[in-house]
Amino acid sequence: MGDLISLRYHGIDYQEPLKGSQINSGFSSLYDDTNTVSVDASIKAQDFICITVRSGALIHTYIAHRGEAALYMTTWFSAEPKLGLVRYVMRVPYSRLPHGPPEADLNDTDHTVEAHDVFGLPNGETRSKHYSNHRLKDWSSFGASNAATGLWMVRDTNEGNSGGPFYRSLLDQGTTHDQELTYIINYGEGQTEAFRTHILNSYALVFSKRPPTQLHMPWLGLLNLHGYRSPNDRGTLEGTVPTQLDPHFHYTVALSGPTGQYWCDPSPRTKQFRCTMVSPGRYHVTLYKNELSIAEQDTLITPHHSTNLPPFVTHDPERERAIWRIGHWDGSPQEFRNGTTLSLMHPSDSRMKTWTIPTFIIGHNTVQDFPAYQWKDVNNALPIRFRLSAPPAEDLTLRVGVTTAFMKGRPIIQLNQWRSDIPAPSRQPSSRTLTVGTYRGNNTCFRFRIPAHAFKAGENTLTLSVAGGSTSRGFLSPSVSYDAIDLLQPNSP
Repeated sequence: MGDLISLRYHGIDYQEPLKGSQINSGFSSLYDDTNTVSVDASIKAQDFICITVRSGALIHTYIAHRGEAALYMTTWFSAEPKLGLVRYVMRVPYSRLPHGPPEADLNDTDHTVEAHDVFGLPNGETRSKHYSNHRLKDWSSFGASNAATGLWMVRDTNEGNSGGPFYRSLLDQGTTHDQELTYIINYGEGQTEAFRTHILNSYALVFSKRPPTQLHMPWLGLLNLHGYRSPNDRGTLEGTVPTQLDPHFHYTVALSGPTGQYWCDPSPRTKQFRCTMVSPGRYHVTLYKNELSIAEQDTLITPHHSTNLPPFVTHDPERERAIWRIGHWDGSPQEFRNGTTLSLMHPSDSRMKTWTIPTFIIGHNTVQDFPAYQWKDVNNALPIRFRLSAPPAEDLTLRVGVTTAFMKGRPIIQLNQWRSDIPAPSRQPSSRTLTVGTYRGNNTCFRFRIPAHAFKAGENTLTLSVAGGSTSRGFLSPSVSYDAIDLLQPNSP
């Protein structure tokens, strides 16, 4: 009860006939303490048909608006369902909409690569629902199409989700039977913060030839929906980012709090930013250089008011002088080897360059020669060679930045004959990340104080390895995703 069982457009039913479209695995199984589902239908404001489904702590509403080829939906819940996620899955016969994300099309796969959700083709390429993802701030709609039209899932501001502007999660999966468009309201994989409840989430299924660029629901306040917050009851955050920021990188201002998540981009020219339609409440505000936090502060947003944020005090680790550096301090491994394909395929994919490398020589190799990921059981003990004209007069600091880690993976180093202690693991998501298309976690900088006597004049060899107690093998062994690695000049902080 409560499932969508028919969705007709120009005489064609786009709903898969054998299994309905629904929240999670069905409304009746959302909570342990209830299997009662109620469905009510009504006509509101003359031009709207609303069908409201209630199951335990969750309220889901289907909305049809006269004259529009769209099915609008809202979802509100006061407690997380027992599955530990909230998502709406729209199931369409594959033959009706055969053109979805190719990375998530499972047709022609003939074996399982990992778990029950990553599959392989005979040529060694990989496919998974996880590889249809994008950073949240980079998409407003996704979907599948045929020669005549497309069906697109269009999101709102996504204020009720968790994970921030760079969060990645599955969007679609194409099987031999159906095309599954999946709208994530919240999702536990790769999650870095607590879920949000008591927020009205809105989204829509829209028929159109081209993907819509924005969700327009100015009439939502007419429908008396539970949890609705009027634009008039919201606030704004505005301010200016420092003028000395590195112009080669993109910057994002993000707000995170119990009442929602929001983000906006500063103007590259004026450096001003303005985040609108923010629910009242206390927020942690972060300035990101690409995906790396370089400044943070807290603020209070009140309704009917524009809050001016005090100036950011930034710390960009790339401004510290280094003897040598591999990569950029920007919270992403995308400049490294295989970095541009991390979110599109499994690390074992035949299109990936080998993860093992010969000695990386500072001044000779480029960052594209150094692997974006390192596993204890795949490419451990990566050698880095560099020359010094003379040993340093004092201890030096090696910084190793990671964007996420799996199975408590963390870096350890050996310089010539000297070995570091094993650092404590960083706080990271407990789920898979590196193998399911995301390098996002909690950016962490490991600092190793190397005694001066460990260095020597001429050639030095630094060996970078991964520590971790898990006995998992291969690409599920302890691992890290790299942000940057550098050896700081003497007297650096």
